[in-house]
Amino acid sequence: MSLKISLKPHERLIIAGAVIINGNTTANLIVENNVPILRKKDIMREADAASPARRIYFVVQMMYLDLENRVSYQGKYSDLVRDFLKAAPSSRLIIDEINEDVMEERYYPALKAAAKLIKLEEEILSSAIRTNVDSH
Repeated sequence: MSLKISLKPHERLIIAGAVIINGNTTANLIVENNVPILRKKDIMREADAASPARRIYFVVQMMYLDLENRVSYQGKYSDLVRDFLKAAPSSRLIIDEINEDVMEERYYPALKAAAKLIKLEEEILSSAIRTNVDSH
């Protein structure tokens, strides 16, 4: 099944590990085989993985994009997930969703679930800050 992608001017895209940067005009691409693809909005740089949930997202992203080194990311992923669950047991349902996708090698859906984990983390931190401010 083919995937049609429209790129805005100067938009970035990763296809099978290759970074593609569009030129000055809109471009349409058709990808005819099954390869890892991430649009700019879904790409996280390592420098931006500055929280536990973001580090989980980044490692899942690397498992998705870096096929040759996928196994090397699995141990790091397990450690990050274990630590996150200890700190935020309420994240169990989302973590289970990510785990299931990772185990089935459905990395793109795992990234979408990891994005939900980032939102949950932000909500938890925001709530903790509000609680701390209110108690003073």
